[in-house]
Amino acid sequence: MANDTLALHALGMPPVPHQDQSHEPPVPAMPLNLIETVEGTLADFLAREIAALDEMDPALGGFARTARDCVLAGGKRLRPTFAYWGWRGAAGPSERRVGAVLPAFAALELLHTFALVHDDVMDGSDTRRGHPTAHRLLEAQHVAAGRRGSPARFGEAAAVLIGDLCLVWADRLLGAADVGDAVLLDTRRCYDQMRIETIAGQYLDILGESEPGSWSVARALRVARHKTAAYTVLRPLHFGLTLAGLGPAGRSRAIKDAYTGYGLGVGEAFQLRDDLLGVYGEPAVTGKPAGDDLLAGKPTALLMLAREMATSAQLAELDRELRTESDVAHAARVVAETGAPERVEKMIEERVAAGLQALRRAPIDEATRDMLTGLAVTATQRQA
Repeated sequence: MANDTLALHALGMPPVPHQDQSHEPPVPAMPLNLIETVEGTLADFLAREIAALDEMDPALGGFARTARDCVLAGGKRLRPTFAYWGWRGAAGPSERRVGAVLPAFAALELLHTFALVHDDVMDGSDTRRGHPTAHRLLEAQHVAAGRRGSPARFGEAAAVLIGDLCLVWADRLLGAADVGDAVLLDTRRCYDQMRIETIAGQYLDILGESEPGSWSVARALRVARHKTAAYTVLRPLHFGLTLAGLGPAGRSRAIKDAYTGYGLGVGEAFQLRDDLLGVYGEPAVTGKPAGDDLLAGKPTALLMLAREMATSAQLAELDRELRTESDVAHAARVVAETGAPERVEKMIEERVAAGLQALRRAPIDEATRDMLTGLAVTATQRQA
C-alpha cells in the first residue's frame, strides 16, 4: 500500500483511502502519468537491449531478462520522481519538453537496480520487495539447470554482473536524453557525483558492520547522508535541475540551494525511517524480514542511539549474540525500551521540517512546491 500511495502522490492522483493518510497535505492533479511513463521508457529500452544480447548468445538473452525482471519488479520509483520535480521546478509547468528528458529520469532506476542487486549480495539478503533477491534467483536457476559447481557462488557472481550490466545500461539510457551536449555533460557530472557518494556511503555501511565499536550516532548519520539522502533525494533533485539547462547562476543557484536543504533533510529522514522499518517493519509490507539490521549488527542511527541511551543492563542485553528469531525479537524489545525509536521519530520530524523550510525559499511554481511537500511526507512516513 505504501508504494502505491507514494506512486499516486507522484502522479498527482488522489491516494487510496488509508487510515494513516489523514495528515498528508493535498497534492495537485497533473496531466503527466509519470511513473507509468518511466516504466514504459524502461520497458522499451530493455526490450532493445535484450534483443541485442539474444543475438550474441541465447544464454545472454536469458541473463538479460533476469536483469530486466529486477528492474521492473516494482518499487517506489522515488529517484525519477524527485528528478522529474527537480526539473519541473526549474523548467516550469509546461510538459511539452518532458519527452527529451524522460530517458535520463528512467536511467536513475537502472542505477538504483545496480545498487540494490549489489547491496543484496553484500548483505546476503534472501528477499527484496517480497521476491527472491537476484543472487538467490540465479542460484535457483543454477540448481534447476543441473550445472556443475556451487549454486551459491554462481548466484553471487552472476548477480554482480547483473548489477554491472544495469550500471552500463543506465549510462547508455542517460546518453539518450535530448538536451544538448553542454547540458548533458553538466548532468553527467552530477550523476557521477551521485554514484561516487553512493559507493562511499555503501563502503562506510559495510565498514560499520565490521567495526561497530568505533561507530557513533554522528557517523551513522554521515552514512545516511551519503548512502541514502544524496542518492535518493538530494542528487536526483540536482540532476533534474541540471537537465533544465538554466546554468549555474541567478535563479538556478537559488533553486539549488533550496533543493539542497530540502534534499538533505528529507533524505536523512528517509533513511531514519528505513532504520525503524529494518527493526519494526511488517515483513508482509516491507518485503524483507524484520530484524535484519539487528541480526547483521548494522550500526544504524537507531541502534547507536539505543546504545547511548541504554542502562548497563540493557547494554548487556544488546551485546548478546543473536542466533534465533526469538533473540532478534528480544533485542528489538530492548531497543524500544531504551526510548531510541521515539528519539528517531523526533529526528525524522525535525529533518522534514527543516527540509520544508528550505523549500519555501525556492523560486519555483506552487504546484512543484506542493508536490515536493507531499512527497516529503509520504517518503518519510511510509510503511515499506
